[in-house]
Amino acid sequence: CLDMEGALTARDRVGIQDFVLLDETTEAAFLSNLNKRFSKDLIYTYIGTLLVSVNPYKELDVYNNKQMDLYMGVNFFELPPHIYALADNAYHTMLAEFNNHFILISGESGAGKTEASKKILQYYAVSCPSTALLNTVRDKMLMSNPVLEAFGNAKTLKNDNSSRFGKYMDIQFDSEGEAVGGHILNYLLEKSRVVHQNHGERNFHIFYQLVQGGEEDLLHQLGLERDCQHYNYLTQVRITLCNILTSRYCVHSPRQGECAIVASINDKDEWKTVKNALQVVNIDEINTNHLFGIVASVLHLGNVQFDSDSKGHALMNNNPELRWVLSPFTIDHAIYARDALAKAMYGQTFTWLVNRINESMENKDSSRKTVIGLLDIYGFEVFYVNSFEQFCINYCNEKLQQLFIQLTLKSEQEEYEAEDIEWEPVQFFNNKIICDLVEEKHRGIISILDEECLRPGDATDLTFLERLEDKMGNHPHFVTHKLADKMTRKTLERGDFRLLHYAGEVTYCVVGFLDKNNDLLYRNIKDLMCQSKNAIVRECFSTMDPDNRRRPETVATQFKSSLLKLTEILMAKEAWYIRCLKSNESKQPGQFDEALIRHQVKYLGLMEHLRVRRAGFAYRRKYEDFLKRYKPLCPATWPHWRGVPADGVEVLIQHLGYLPNEYKMGRTKIFIRHPRTLYATEDAYERCKHELATRLQAKYKGYKAKGEFRKQKEAATKIETCWRGVQARKEREKRAWAVKVIKQFIKGYMTRGQAKITDNSEYLAFVRQNYLNRLKDNLPKTVLDKTTWLSPPSVLTERNINLQMKLITSSLFKGKKDSYPQSVAQPFVDSRISEQDINPRALQMIRNEHIKYGVPVVKYNRNGFKPRPRQLILTQAAAYVIDEAKIKQRVLYAFLKGISVSNLTDGMVVFHITCEDPKQKGDLVMQCDHLFEFLTKLGVIANKQNVIKVVQGSIKIEIQAGKESAVDFGTGQEPMVYKAKNGHLMVVS
Repeated sequence: CLDMEGALTARDRVGIQDFVLLDETTEAAFLSNLNKRFSKDLIYTYIGTLLVSVNPYKELDVYNNKQMDLYMGVNFFELPPHIYALADNAYHTMLAEFNNHFILISGESGAGKTEASKKILQYYAVSCPSTALLNTVRDKMLMSNPVLEAFGNAKTLKNDNSSRFGKYMDIQFDSEGEAVGGHILNYLLEKSRVVHQNHGERNFHIFYQLVQGGEEDLLHQLGLERDCQHYNYLTQVRITLCNILTSRYCVHSPRQGECAIVASINDKDEWKTVKNALQVVNIDEINTNHLFGIVASVLHLGNVQFDSDSKGHALMNNNPELRWVLSPFTIDHAIYARDALAKAMYGQTFTWLVNRINESMENKDSSRKTVIGLLDIYGFEVFYVNSFEQFCINYCNEKLQQLFIQLTLKSEQEEYEAEDIEWEPVQFFNNKIICDLVEEKHRGIISILDEECLRPGDATDLTFLERLEDKMGNHPHFVTHKLADKMTRKTLERGDFRLLHYAGEVTYCVVGFLDKNNDLLYRNIKDLMCQSKNAIVRECFSTMDPDNRRRPETVATQFKSSLLKLTEILMAKEAWYIRCLKSNESKQPGQFDEALIRHQVKYLGLMEHLRVRRAGFAYRRKYEDFLKRYKPLCPATWPHWRGVPADGVEVLIQHLGYLPNEYKMGRTKIFIRHPRTLYATEDAYERCKHELATRLQAKYKGYKAKGEFRKQKEAATKIETCWRGVQARKEREKRAWAVKVIKQFIKGYMTRGQAKITDNSEYLAFVRQNYLNRLKDNLPKTVLDKTTWLSPPSVLTERNINLQMKLITSSLFKGKKDSYPQSVAQPFVDSRISEQDINPRALQMIRNEHIKYGVPVVKYNRNGFKPRPRQLILTQAAAYVIDEAKIKQRVLYAFLKGISVSNLTDGMVVFHITCEDPKQKGDLVMQCDHLFEFLTKLGVIANKQNVIKVVQGSIKIEIQAGKESAVDFGTGQEPMVYKAKNGHLMVVS
């Protein structure tokens, strides 16, 4: 990314980022620069702080969060032109100066105004401080867009999503810069579109969204069919007075709409978005249903047809449900009344919708707030046929152009005065003469139109045109067929008048001016609407005050008043501008239609604005910034200037040879008159940069080489130190290991006669290994020779005993119990419980019987089979079940009549005990993890090998004398032990 000055070196390739720095301020130079940038997908260019945006008609990867982060809090000219730069600078200026700002977005339909507005809202949603409450406010601001677009936007010949109303949104910020509320003002909804559209255009989006995307139940409830062709307001053939007056208008009005399906619009998806958005902006389900009911009612109204009786009065044609047309109307009057009602219902509903959105975004905190306003207003419109709507829209653009030039001049003058630079008057076209032509009291077009609307008698659109000719006959910006010279007359029809706007000539057809300006609705229809069951309709028409006998203001007068109020609002704020341009009419990416863009540049007043900005000095920059960039060009300022920045700049430009008429020194900024002066400075800086880079590289290479040598030397020293340390640690570890082994060997020798413990285990292993090594060299000559075998040490005798025990285990369980093979490799130990693990009190009671073996078990109670952890101790005479200090049961080997285990992989064992006394405890059920070791030891100690049985299925147990139960065995995915429903103990392996 290059700042503005840095980008000058690439000016031949990608153009100049700020038109103010163009060497020539001609239209040709302007368009050439715009085209250069457009060809490189650089759609944004500045004129000072004004942003020019060219619609590329394709997606560009310049609107992601990374780009947003890049532009946050950055100086306006520090990065390439972008809408985020303008939004961010407006925001930070507002915070710093604690004043109000507005961003005026203008351009013709399809130039990207609505998208620009969305991008600004999205930027503020991401960049402003965030809390849960603030996120709710932002969601409502963002989601107000799809709602207003659905009800206020439509497909036109120039744009598939054209805003057919003007919108001004205030975003309210608190002193911390947090977005806390919002408010929307809407202007001049194009209500006539509800009942009539030009060929190739559509009605408002919401009609198609409801018909195409509405749920079946909703459509059935509203009496609608899923077919746009069924509704006259979406497709009907219309022949109007305009068609009759001139053949010219028939070219574009044979059928209304005729384009319900548009490739770029997905009405079903948009329907879902709108329904979700309505919830976000707090419109509940009841009002949502009322809202859709009104949309459906308008479609039904369009299908109401009339016949005439013998007197020419209108009769209802197969519409028995509509009985309100009681006046003796002609068919034309009846159609007018029907269409007027449809327009009034839709227009009032749109206003209601805007008010509801405002209520949802309203901030009730009374503390002072600053605002940034977004004005997304219709651009200058020139169609094949231009009517009352285009007249109002173009009048609006005249007023905004007047405001634009005033604020730009004011801003320039204020900066010059603040910097104590003499202001030089600027020559520009003052469009006040056109504004007065339209709005002047008693003499302007709006006043004459209102008079004709109020005049008794047969006032028509043509009589209005005659009045204009009488009043405006000599005005240089007004002409009609009657007033024109012979050549001009050929381009005008008899029902036309032409205004020479600041942007160019526009011809208006007067047909419909009076009706659209009056916008009258019969009183009896208003009264009826006030009694509607639809709450929104009732509320909207009740506010129209049906009892007021005064004639309401005309549409043009209301629009004029609202524009004056808007102008007052904007004059009280600091202005920022975005001018949107269409690159071509066919909406194709990569096409730059120079003629079309030249036309837009003209009517947007961009050349006027450029001339105002360039009238005095093309470039101005704060002393600190100018000195920071260009100080390498002067030995006195490089590398550091220690004095006041203004003095440093003076020294620098004297060294560069600036002439006195090429610059001025302000209070805080330097002003440079000609771009070529800046170009020369920037080119010199670029050359100097390369020289500096070479010198810096040489210095840096030397510095780096020295640093590398020092690093290598330090590294070598560190490696030597580390190596010595490693060797020393290894020697220490080796000695420590040797001491440990010797100590362990001595301890093993001293305790060699004891049972195997930690201290003597390694020594005993050494003795065994030593014996085997000696045995290998001294084996008997024959296997039968039993006399010459080396006598084994006493420790190997234990191993023989272990082998004998394993042989006993094999004879008892091999081929009988499934888990036996896994136990073979596991050595038997003398005991699983040492005497230290037995409670001293219990040990005292059994010590005299000489403990042979101990093992942990889980004992299952005879009543309920609840598991209990226990110790099982085998002595010379009996088996003891011990719970901590208590001996829970003593089983004399003489009374142990049988031992049963299952054939599966479980560890369950049952002691069958002889019960001579009913009070005596019955059989003992246990689970042991060392089952084979335990049973082998028990068989040898108690001489009970012959009573150990391996059982399949179930083991019967005697709980007490005369009372039996059983232990059942089975297999499953996971091992479990539980009491089954039959009362048996169930063991799953």
